[in-house]
Amino acid sequence: KATRVGVAVVDTFVWQSLASVAIPGFTINRLCAASLALLGALTRWPPPLRRWATTALGLAAIPLIITPIDRSVDFLMDSSLRKLYGAPGEP
Repeated sequence: KATRVGVAVVDTFVWQSLASVAIPGFTINRLCAASLALLGALTRWPPPLRRWATTALGLAAIPLIITPIDRSVDFLMDSSLRKLYGAPGEP
């Protein structure tokens, strides 16, 4: 039983680290950097307005990226780490 609990803790930690921290953080960072560069090249907006627009875009992207990231992390873990200890519910 202790082994199953340990596996569940590690699985949850890895999943949360990837799906809630690392991948969304990287994705939003790159999206904001690209939008700031594009706004700088395509508009004559003052820098504070460009930064606020970039922030708004990053925040607006969050609901759109949640499901694809969660599904991708599930697939990644099912294809790699979870094969080492078996899927949940398997004997």
